[in-house]
Amino acid sequence: MDFETWLLKVGKSERSAKSYAGAVSGVISTWAMEAGLTDCSLMDIRSTKQWSELTNKINDIEIFQTRNTKGKGMYSSALNAFAGYLADITAEDIQEDITALLGDPTIDKTEKATLVNARVGQGKFRQLLIDQWQGCALTGFSDSRFLVASHIKPWRNSSNQERLDPFNGLLLLPNLDKVFDLGYISFAVDGDIMISSELEKPAMLGVKPDMVIKFDEGHRDYLTYHREIVFEKHLNRAD
Repeated sequence: MDFETWLLKVGKSERSAKSYAGAVSGVISTWAMEAGLTDCSLMDIRSTKQWSELTNKINDIEIFQTRNTKGKGMYSSALNAFAGYLADITAEDIQEDITALLGDPTIDKTEKATLVNARVGQGKFRQLLIDQWQGCALTGFSDSRFLVASHIKPWRNSSNQERLDPFNGLLLLPNLDKVFDLGYISFAVDGDIMISSELEKPAMLGVKPDMVIKFDEGHRDYLTYHREIVFEKHLNRAD
C-alpha cells in the first residue's frame, strides 16, 4: 500500500492525502537531498529508525523551518504521517524492541518473556488491564477478544517497570487504540477526550467528542505524559 492510499485509509481527505504525499515525495525530499542528508527520495525509505534519525535533521533545515511555519505545520505533519505509515506497514518498531529485549544481558529469561508479551499486548499485562478496566475504557464494550492492551506512555519511552505497570495501560477497541497510539486523541485532567484537529472524520473511527474515561490516580502521570508529549505534536497544525 502506498503512502497516499494509506492516508486515505486512516481517514485523511483526498486533499490532505495528496498534499502530504506530494510534500514528502517532492519539496521535502529535495530539501533533504540538497542538504546532503539523503541521495534518494524520502518515499524510498522503509526503516522507521532511519526515518526518525533523518527527520530530526530535516527539522533543522532552515528552508524547512521557514516553509513549515508559513504552512502552519503542514510539512511537519506530513513527516509525522509518514512515520505512522512506516510503523504500520513494517511493524519494525515492535520487532526492534523485542530484539533489544532478547539481547539485554541484564534481564533474566522470565522477565524477558513477560516484557515481550507485554510489548505485543499479551500475557500478564493484558490480563491485568482486563481485570482493571472490565471492558473498553471508552465504550465499555466488554468482550475481551476484541480489545487491545495499549500502553499510555509509549513503550520506547518507558522503563521496564513502567512497561509492566497496569496503570500505564488502557484497554481499547482496535480503532480507538490506533488513534490513541498515534496521538490523535488524548485525555484532559478530568478524563474528557481531546481530539486533534488533524483527525479527519473522527466519527467514522468511533471517536466522539463526549467520550470520557474514569481513571485512577495511578494513571495520572502516564496520561499527562501522553497528553503533553504524544498528543501535543498534533496541536495547532493545519492542512
